[in-house]
Amino acid sequence: MRIILFFDLPTETIENRRDYSHFRKFLIKSGFIMLQESVYCKLALNHNMVEAIMNNVKKNKPAKGLIQSLVVTEKQYTKMEYILGEHHSDVISTDERFIEL
Repeated sequence: MRIILFFDLPTETIENRRDYSHFRKFLIKSGFIMLQESVYCKLALNHNMVEAIMNNVKKNKPAKGLIQSLVVTEKQYTKMEYILGEHHSDVISTDERFIEL
């Protein structure tokens, strides 16, 4: 499963920018990878992991802004269509159980 986080946080004041920076650094330290600016993704093995990850996100959320999450299966995630641009990542993205490197 994949958790996709979408967020739109204010950056008008110094405090807002600091909150934005702290939240973004929290996501990266927690294992989220950036898909686009303000769109981050993380792999979760099951629903229990999704709940634990989301509880951690809720504990570290900034005071203001909008944060949305979407949970999709790995099969749904790999069917993502790129309309413009190309996918650039060092992360292996497949729904296969066994990957030989």
